Amino acid sequence: MQGPEAADGGILPPFPQAANALGREPSAYLRQHAGNPVHWRPFGDEAFAFAAARDVPVFLSVGYAACHWCHVMARESFEDPDTAAYLNANFVAVKVDREERPDVDAVYMAATQAISGEGGWPMSVFLLPDGRAFHAGTYYPPRPLPGRPSFRQVLEAVADAWQVRRDAVEQNAAALASGLAASQPSAAVRLGGVPEPLDASLPADAVQALAAAEDPSGGGFGAAPKFPPPAVLEFLIRHAAASAPGVSSPAVPAPLAGAGTGSGTAAQARGLAGRTLAAMARSALFDQLDGGFARYSVTRDWSVPHFEKMLYDNAQLLRVYVHWVRLGGTAGYPAAEAAEVAGRTAGWLLASLGLGTDGAGDAPPPGAGERPPPGALPEALASSLDADTVVDGIHAEGGSYLWTPAALEAVLGPADGAAVARLMNVHPRGTVSADGSPLHPGRAPSAGEAELWQRVRPVLLTERSRRPQPARDDKVVAGWNGLAVAALAEAGAVLEQPRLVAAAGRIAAYLERVHWRPGAAGAPGTLMRVSHDGAARGIGGLLEDYAFCVEGLVALYAVTGRTHWYRLAEGILAAACVRFTMDGALKDTTGESDQVSNAQGGRAPLELFDSATPSGAAAFAGALLSCAALSGSQEHRALAGNVLSLLPPLATRAPRAAGWLLATAHAALAGPVEAAVVGPDTPERAALHRELLLSPSPGLVIALQDEAMKDDDAAVPLLRGRGADADGAPLVYLCRGMVCGLPVRSPGELRQRLATMAE
Repeated sequence: MQGPEAADGGILPPFPQAANALGREPSAYLRQHAGNPVHWRPFGDEAFAFAAARDVPVFLSVGYAACHWCHVMARESFEDPDTAAYLNANFVAVKVDREERPDVDAVYMAATQAISGEGGWPMSVFLLPDGRAFHAGTYYPPRPLPGRPSFRQVLEAVADAWQVRRDAVEQNAAALASGLAASQPSAAVRLGGVPEPLDASLPADAVQALAAAEDPSGGGFGAAPKFPPPAVLEFLIRHAAASAPGVSSPAVPAPLAGAGTGSGTAAQARGLAGRTLAAMARSALFDQLDGGFARYSVTRDWSVPHFEKMLYDNAQLLRVYVHWVRLGGTAGYPAAEAAEVAGRTAGWLLASLGLGTDGAGDAPPPGAGERPPPGALPEALASSLDADTVVDGIHAEGGSYLWTPAALEAVLGPADGAAVARLMNVHPRGTVSADGSPLHPGRAPSAGEAELWQRVRPVLLTERSRRPQPARDDKVVAGWNGLAVAALAEAGAVLEQPRLVAAAGRIAAYLERVHWRPGAAGAPGTLMRVSHDGAARGIGGLLEDYAFCVEGLVALYAVTGRTHWYRLAEGILAAACVRFTMDGALKDTTGESDQVSNAQGGRAPLELFDSATPSGAAAFAGALLSCAALSGSQEHRALAGNVLSLLPPLATRAPRAAGWLLATAHAALAGPVEAAVVGPDTPERAALHRELLLSPSPGLVIALQDEAMKDDDAAVPLLRGRGADADGAPLVYLCRGMVCGLPVRSPGELRQRLATMAE
């Protein structure tokens, strides 16, 4: 049996003692550490077997490529030869990219929080050779600080405990694993039986709870640090659409006159969503020059971002801003302004995270303001841009994005430079460092300010592109690309940008070609989580990967009418139903690693709460519901209902962590409405289809007759037995549970019927 590959592509001996094995890993974060004097290994059986053979503990370091403090600890400790020598002599060092292995991150984050009372990245965990944790923390400095020991002190204390107090170490590990097992909610979702009906009052109760948590001055919810809440915003937009009388699809991008004035929680939800969307878009969280959102703000007014830009954030936020455009906006945050933000975010996604047909490898992203040539579309999207920019060998947080008044005047001249400094709150004393401040308008510009900004923005963008740019993590994560497929397809449809729809199709094709492995002889297929350079590597996907990809494919089918995407969605969903619903309970993973299972006492994990992305359970419920609306599957509908049974205790106690469950519940309460568009592909059918694409009806599912599918049996089930009018004119059937009303044939009649069904 061959040993593992060495970094140079050769074959390592079974337990190499003096090698860093990260050079060929698909994760950019791991490859960033390939030059460390620490003898890092990737997470896997080999590393833990090596620790057992040496009778030493495992030091597990978890982070991600865009993490600022991960870079700090690497520079201070992992690049230090003395620290590395001690670590190598007394531990087996293992590096994990939390984005590549969220299953590893989740269990050891729970352990870290239980041990230390804090969590975050970099995460530093000490493990037995079987994977159970016994000590943990986050960032450790190179020298002691008040209340925080140095990293070397921690290493020495753990090594001493391992040698002198081994029994106590193993007892602590056993107790922690048992505690984590007891806290696992994997049995919370029982998949057998008839689900309880949803309480229609839950969404309104959740809106009231969210209103109580709103930051009235800064927008958003809670205090600093403040994160964008895309799943909660999606729920609020659906509630506004489902509950407000008279809501119908707007003409894009003009606001919907008079909409959102309904009484009660519909108007309240619209206001909450609009204030948060406006505050984020008019702040430094949104890159005012090039588009795209940063991970979070360290201030409550969104003025000082933590500068990493993540695919999962921007895919979700793009979709939410597009849905705000569909809803019609408000006077305080017009749909036209949101449409501009959405368009620039979509452009940034493709230009800065886009990976081409050559795999793109470790090539840096295009400079700010650069765009691929017309017609050039990426085949997949990379994971993130770093928070730091390396300038003269030094990591500078946000270095690409900061300005001073003098720098603005040097580029724009004294008059325009001073005016832009006032508009963007750039002062002599920087808000991030002495090197300056990000651009933060903090409000809507006046007409004159808007004209000035439109004139100078390209100039500043070109100047910024000449600076060193942040590094890109070029691994492709299946689930996040699935989120992007949904966002780009809907953005292209609503904003009338066919190029975005084409990009969504290319990314979906990449996911099918590289990440999806169809099953043989009736066996379920496998969706791989990560690829690099056009080849899938590592573990199979998690529940969230399957669900996000189904979400994206269903959205892409709704826009394009290509039956192939629907069939692929059904295939991936069927595989998820087999892989993640074993023994009548839902779980997030398929048990990729014995060490992860040991660390949580042998229990299968299930995360109930949304984090930066919707929980796998919530996303699975949404995927089941949408596919059931197209297929008529009562089994999938019942499974979705079983998962939604999680909602009642969360709706009012933790609505900020249950946004996608709430959004899915709204779709279920609305039906969801099913729209079957049939008849020849004519301008009249296109007008009917566009009316549906602009509808804010919660969870609306669209089936568009595929001209290539002449055989009725091959069509999407919702379309079967439904044809054009007697004179050949296209029709739309509006249905719930596959039961349809009389068809409609004009956009006006369709708009009115949709509004009636929303009441």
